[in-house]
Formats: sequence, C-alpha cells, structure tokens
Amino acid sequence: MFTSCTDNSSEKMISEQTDQLFINLYPANEPGAAVLIMKDDTIIFEKGYGIADMESLTPIDGNTFFNIASVSKQFSAVALMILAEEGKLSLDDNLKRWFPEFETPFAQIITLRHLLSHTSGIPDSRDRSDWHFVTTATDTQSYQYISNLKELNFEPGSSYEYMNPTYQLMYSIIERASGQSFDIFMKERIFDVAGMENATYFEAGKSIPDMSHGYLQNKNTGIFEEYDYGEESFFATKADGGLYTSVREFSRWEVALRDNKLISEKSKNEAHSPKITIPEIPYTSYGYGWFIEDKPGFPTKVYHTGDNGGFQIYAGRFPKQNILYLFFSNRNDKDRDATAQKIDEIMKKAGWL
Repeated sequence: MFTSCTDNSSEKMISEQTDQLFINLYPANEPGAAVLIMKDDTIIFEKGYGIADMESLTPIDGNTFFNIASVSKQFSAVALMILAEEGKLSLDDNLKRWFPEFETPFAQIITLRHLLSHTSGIPDSRDRSDWHFVTTATDTQSYQYISNLKELNFEPGSSYEYMNPTYQLMYSIIERASGQSFDIFMKERIFDVAGMENATYFEAGKSIPDMSHGYLQNKNTGIFEEYDYGEESFFATKADGGLYTSVREFSRWEVALRDNKLISEKSKNEAHSPKITIPEIPYTSYGYGWFIEDKPGFPTKVYHTGDNGGFQIYAGRFPKQNILYLFFSNRNDKDRDATAQKIDEIMKKAGWL
C-alpha cells in the first residue's frame, strides 16, 4: 500500500518545483502530461496537466492511460528473463532455435542477448511502400522481412543501433517458449503479479480504460489533431511499444521490480548493467530493456524513453535511492531530455541525489 505525501521539507520543495515546471510546459486546455514521483514506497507527487481527449475534454490525471511506446520494451525483456529463469529458454539461444523457419544465415549467430541490447546488427528494412501495412502491421507481420535477411548493418555484438523489429521478435519467442499467447502470458505473469490490473496492449477496436489520445499540433492552424493509430507508422505492434498504462499503475511495476516479485535480483542487475555504450548519448549505455546513465555528479540512473504518434514518455529510476519519476505526455513537442534534466537537478538540490 502506498502512503501519501508528507510535509517533509525536501518533499515539499520537490513537489512545488516539479509542479511549476509542468504548469509552465502544459497549458490546461491543450494535450498535456501525467507526472508521478515516488521515493521508497511513498508517492510524494502525482498530478495531471492538460487534456487526455480533445473531443471529450477529459482532463489528465494519475489514472489516465497512455501508450508508453518503447518503455514497453522493459516488460518484454523481463518476460524473457522470467522464461530464462524457468529454463524454458536461454538468453544465449540463437534466433534459429526459436525461428527454425527463418532462412537467413544470420539466425545462427544472432542471440537473444543481441536482441535485448540492440546489438544484433539487424537493419530496419520493413516495407514502407504500403501505408495500410505501415499503420496496421502486427508484430509477426512487421518482423517477417528478417526471415530472408541478406545482410547486417554490423557484426552482432560489435555495435549499438536502436531497433524496434528485434523486440517484435520477442512477441513470438514468448509465445513459443511459454506455450501461451503473448497477451495472456504478460497479464498472468507480469501485470497481475505487479498489481497492474488494467494494463493492456493496443489492438484496433479494443476498449482501453481512461485512454488518452496522442496529438500533433497543426503548424498552420494551431489545432491539435489526433496522431496515434491510423496516423502513425507501426503503431499496432505490441512487444516493442504497444502497452497502455497509467503513471499510477507503472509505480506498482516499480515496486514489483524492487521486491523481486517478477525476476531475481541477479536477473534484474543483469538487465540494469551496461552491455554496450551509446556514442550518440553522453554517459549512457544500454542494458536489457533499459538505458543506463552514469553522468558526473549524479548517481546511476536507469531509464527509458518512448515515442509513438503524439505520445512522449519518460520513465526514470535511481535504483540505489529507490526513486522513480515518470512523465507521460500525449503531445510530442516538448524537450523531454531537458525536462528530465531539470527534475534531476531539483532532486539533487533537495538532497535526494
């Protein structure tokens, strides 16, 4: 059970400065964001800014559901580690074991570790000539080109290139290793265990509780236009970016990870340890489903970002300090990195970091 915010001076300072930061970013009558900060098991700040649905004018709050885009990847990564701990797969398995139908010779040398860390060398050469395919393709449809892949961008394990299709492969790996459908496995083994009662993956026509829409502001008219399924490419895939949840539910995921309810401490530490450095992002490496930032003057931060249609997502964790902070937005026109940096600085001034 979470406790409410106390009157502690550092918590009050963080809450007030964070509130002002997001008031300045998100006008009340436009698409906005949900924000949550948790220290230990206490949610010290939670607030919504702006509008979840511009048609109904529903305001955003801590229970508003957003498409968390690539932050979904950590859930797929944890699913693979659950199956590895149960002996149903090994992270050292090559693709050929799980996709015997693949004809590409590279299936023999690419392992699940390469998929998890974006070091497979597989290019994103999905066909973008058919707009219907681009906007409606599921995981299995989207990754099919890999079956006959003729070349890699680099030798597996030698470099980093962020890649969505490699996480889409996990959709089928999870199904084949578990003997369950992807959605049922994720619900029973992850969401139910974590207490994420309503978390769900996007499907066309599915009813999602308290769902926000993503928006893009028309530069000519200034009007915010819906920008999610049907408007953005490859929105319908699940394992790499299809999860809908709220900041409130995501905080339960954090607690389940801390308490090792899903995977062991050893597996969690492996996921949160650097596997490959990322030259384009200073002080940053990638683990299994998480970025790891070791910035001078700050403790290690484990985080992930997400972009899908109008959704812009940030989920940051300082594991040793038991701190989680989230801002889930349904518009994509803000400087997310600058916002995260400001939150880090607020926490540092308060003596949390």
